[in-house]
Amino acid sequence: MSLFRAAIAELVPYEPGKPVEEVQRELGLDRVVKLASNEGPFPPFPAALEAIERAARDLNRYPDGGVYALRAALAERHGVRLEEVVVAGGADGVIDLLSQATLDPGDEIVCGWPSFPSYVLDALKLGGVPVKVPLRDHTYDLDALLAAITPRTKLVYLCHPNNPTGTANGRSEVLAFLDQLPEHVLCVLDQAYFEYIDVPDYPDGIEEAFKAGKRVVVLRTFSKIYGLAGLRCGYGIAPADVVTATSKVRRAFDVTSEAQAAAAASLGDPDELARRRALNAAGRERLVEILREHGLDPVPSLGNFVYVEVGGGRDLFQRLLREGVIVRPLDGFGAPDAVRVSVGTPEENEFFAAALGRVLVSETA
Repeated sequence: MSLFRAAIAELVPYEPGKPVEEVQRELGLDRVVKLASNEGPFPPFPAALEAIERAARDLNRYPDGGVYALRAALAERHGVRLEEVVVAGGADGVIDLLSQATLDPGDEIVCGWPSFPSYVLDALKLGGVPVKVPLRDHTYDLDALLAAITPRTKLVYLCHPNNPTGTANGRSEVLAFLDQLPEHVLCVLDQAYFEYIDVPDYPDGIEEAFKAGKRVVVLRTFSKIYGLAGLRCGYGIAPADVVTATSKVRRAFDVTSEAQAAAAASLGDPDELARRRALNAAGRERLVEILREHGLDPVPSLGNFVYVEVGGGRDLFQRLLREGVIVRPLDGFGAPDAVRVSVGTPEENEFFAAALGRVLVSETA
């Protein structure tokens, strides 16, 4: 009899982006730019840094296990009840809680593919069955998702915009999809990149789906535009019974005091959000321009990253690594022929442009 559960025997762990320090040490490089993990290129908001400093003075105490102050702030911000807010270690922390609360061995989740690996990995860890539906034009095929649902389906994920392709379904398509879901299925509408988006046809899942009575969990995070990836704090707006169920499987004190304080302090600066959104849009356009200048055809993106098929993602990743640029190979996302490039600062984007030029010139020489 094996010590380890059969469900994890063939599991391939999530591959995080390579740390800058490790690449510098391995390759002897003076400068390394990381454009791999969709982190925001800017630091936490000033108010968040002040909140972190204040919280650090009380780190001998456990954090608030109920995350009351932050949940209350989020409830007020979104016009929902405290009982409809769940906070965890990043949006993927909420995905983990939802998986634990709903999935028995043999239960199914449905998601598009390529997409965010945690949907699949968290199901597999519990003996669940991930049903991966191929994308259509790099975008979630919602009709095919509906067709893939069975009586054993518990969760259906809609990554919106999709990570890694950056694409999103339009408002009417999303709302019609939610209307057609069977009652036994919970939709997880993952809007981790929501704050970067400023297009008319992109729906606000909280305002237009959750508040309209759809059976949906809407995910958001502080890891991206708010610059708090290192503290791990994300949340979901969900039906009260779903939030109660997640509270039964969460670890005690799983969101640190600093994360709670910094996240709450980040909520009151719309001007800085707008500034970062505009800088991201300009940076994303520049990445697209750089890739097209080299004969590549990136997929139009709404997030803070660009997806491009290059014929061998792992090979280009290794070549760029030796030039001091870390991008994301996408084997674990289901797209081995592609890479994902996160938007950096203007200077980092130009560093990438120069490195890509050297790599592609050497490839054809």
